[in-house]
Amino acid sequence: MTVEELALAVGGEILTAPENAGRTIGSAMTCDLLSWVMARGKADMAWVTVQTNINVVAVAALHDMACVVIPEGMRPDAPVTEKAAEEGVVLIRTDASAYSVCCTLHTGGVA
Repeated sequence: MTVEELALAVGGEILTAPENAGRTIGSAMTCDLLSWVMARGKADMAWVTVQTNINVVAVAALHDMACVVIPEGMRPDAPVTEKAAEEGVVLIRTDASAYSVCCTLHTGGVA
């Protein structure tokens, strides 16, 4: 499953780095505790979180994640999207629940 396919499947909007939307998602995680994700994140991962602060971008960039999915209708502020664009981090926002996004990832073959 690619980042773009995930965004379409969850009715999401790619907010940043659309040039990276063709990237393949290799694994996924849902977690809102930044230290947990810092310790366990991986390259090519899709991270589902309701966190919308700038530290999310730092953690995603640190691990070269495929994307960050922000569910539940949450929307990051302009400085966060600007930093994500600068770092090449794909942010996807969706009205879907975090659970629904995870189900979509699983159905799409992402473990």
